[in-house]
Formats: sequence, C-alpha cells, structure tokens
Amino acid sequence: MPKFLRKTIKATIISVIVALFVTIAIFACINIFAGAQIEQAITLANRVAIDIKQEAVAEFQETTINENKKLASYPDYGAKYATIEIPQIEVNLPVYFGDTLEILKNGVGHSSGSYFPGEGGSIIYMGHNSADVFRRFSDLKIDNEIIIKTTYGEFKYKIYDMQLINEKEIDKLPVQRDKEILMVYTCYPFNNIGYAKQRYVVYAEPIAQ
Repeated sequence: MPKFLRKTIKATIISVIVALFVTIAIFACINIFAGAQIEQAITLANRVAIDIKQEAVAEFQETTINENKKLASYPDYGAKYATIEIPQIEVNLPVYFGDTLEILKNGVGHSSGSYFPGEGGSIIYMGHNSADVFRRFSDLKIDNEIIIKTTYGEFKYKIYDMQLINEKEIDKLPVQRDKEILMVYTCYPFNNIGYAKQRYVVYAEPIAQ
C-alpha cells in the first residue's frame, strides 16, 4: 500500500474517532443539562399540583364524605399516614397521601380524589412495578389479604378480582361512596422499562372485623 494512502487512511480514522468523542461529549452535556431542567420542571409541577390538590381535597372532604364516617383529621398532602401489607407477596410499604412522581419514589401513593380506609367509599392506591414495590402482583390470588395500617386504625381487605386495563379505562377505577372498595394498581408489563399504557388492578373488599 502506498505510503501516502496509509497516511490518508490513518488521518481519516483519527478524524472519525475524534468526531465520535466530540459527539459523545456534546450529547452527555445536553443530557446532563436537560436532566437538570426536567427535574426542576417536575419539582415545580409537583409543588403546583400539591397546592391545587390541597384545595380540591378540602372541597372533596367537605362535600362528598358521609358525615358518620368522616375522619377526625386528614393527613397533609404528601404525608405518610399508613402502611400496606400484602403477606402473599411479602409487601410492606409506606402509603403517602398523594400521587406525584416524587411521592411514588418513596412508596405507595393514595389518589387524592378517592376515599380513605374506613370511610365507606372507593380507595385508590398505586405504586411502581419495580422489584421492591409491586413487581410480584402476578403471584396474587383471589381471597389473598391486603392489610392497611393507618394512624387511626387497621383495616383488612380480601381480593375478589384482578384486571388488566388500559390507562384510559378510568371507569375501571370508579370513585363512588356507596361501597368500600380498595383498588391497588401498578403498570404492566411488570418488567416494563419506561412508559406503559396498561395497568394491572387488584380489587379488594373489607373483611368483617
């Protein structure tokens, strides 16, 4: 191979390698910056959501809860007020009032548009499908127990149904006040990475105590 051709090939390879490293560096910088910006945006959104939901929750509690089953006091938005235990799959997790991304990082979220255990209406909990949260939902069976230990009492529920639903099927997570129903859901597939459009929902009813 002619000497000048070898030099040309060598120079080309070096140029490609340099260009590759520069490109990687640029993308890394963009990712770091964008990540910081996204995190700030999520934090801000969460703060706004908390302010808005606090007002909505107060109105909800005043207008829709049966006076005979009203709690003496309600937790602040974002506060831990209970634990959820599912012996069948060795789950024992904290429950927080609210459903922001920040809350779900810490444990199980309680939809602020639903009732509390003991109030006689729909209770909606949600959690990630990660290994340390609800990854093992597929192992649950009808009649398995779910135990909710709150700051004001302990409540036991028995699973009577499990459904795989689409994220837009909100009628599958009905909020009503005529019957106490605990609905706990997570994203599906359980080993999914990233955004999922399906939800795996477990439905449970109170066990007479």
